[in-house]
Amino acid sequence: MASTLAHLRGAPARAAGAFFAEADPVQVVDAVRATTDDDLLDLIGREEVRPLAIAAIVSRMHEYAVPERLAQIEGVVRFDLERRGVLLERHGLAFDRGVLQHLPDLAASEPVGVVLRTSVLRFVRLVSGERNAGLEYLAGKLDIQGDAGLALAVGGLFRVPGTDDVAMDPTALDPVDVATALKGAGSDHLRTVMASGFRPVVLDEIFRRLPSFVDRRKAARLDLTIGLRLEGRPDGGVDRYVVRILDGAATVTSDAEEGSRRDATITCEAHEFLRLATGHLSAVTGVLRGQLKVRGDKAKALQLSSVIDFPRAR
Repeated sequence: MASTLAHLRGAPARAAGAFFAEADPVQVVDAVRATTDDDLLDLIGREEVRPLAIAAIVSRMHEYAVPERLAQIEGVVRFDLERRGVLLERHGLAFDRGVLQHLPDLAASEPVGVVLRTSVLRFVRLVSGERNAGLEYLAGKLDIQGDAGLALAVGGLFRVPGTDDVAMDPTALDPVDVATALKGAGSDHLRTVMASGFRPVVLDEIFRRLPSFVDRRKAARLDLTIGLRLEGRPDGGVDRYVVRILDGAATVTSDAEEGSRRDATITCEAHEFLRLATGHLSAVTGVLRGQLKVRGDKAKALQLSSVIDFPRAR
């Protein structure tokens, strides 16, 4: 079992800061992972320790990073770290394809590519690879303002201790984890998420996995072609897909030919589709409330939902 940070609990601030700044990065990550949230907060919650610990972590992020991924990132990221809504730390990192520069005194007025705002505790857990930036964003526990692609690149930067493997890739989202993360997330937040650069990541994962959610027994005798029009894109456009169910199997294509044959077309806001695809909205309820608008054979549109077993939250 890895050593925890318990040995630093009563240590002078300088000694605690020196551990984060000088210890082997694998040892630091292992110790953070082995320490409970309460004990970690007891340590980094100390006013004299927190600035030293966070500055050390930020300035050493290249040591925790997968080199191949670090080499692909370019831009300036600002971290606004808070506790209970109060800003405690602000740090910047300038990424230049493998080179990192810590910007400890970055002002709020300085132009940056993206601002990541979260709690101090959650930031430490993200950097140690214990939390997934994509799931934290979906759950509303990580606020992203600016270039979502840059934010996700940084979120997928960190390695499993002692290896070069990505700890938690925010662009490879487990559907059950997504459904769980969205439990309790408000419509306004989901609308913001699906109007951001994270939208294609979410939609690509949903439609890539959708064929595996089909109940082959229920769909065995069906022949359905259903179009989907997902509104709310940042540029005002619409994402279009076609789902075909035939002989118990599903195929998904991007709808390049809007006039092609289909039994029905469902139009909805992308954030409502996200709720549907994660078990937080039933198709029948969506249709009755006008959240899902159906043109064509409504019965066949509902048939589609009846043969797809979308993941449910834990």
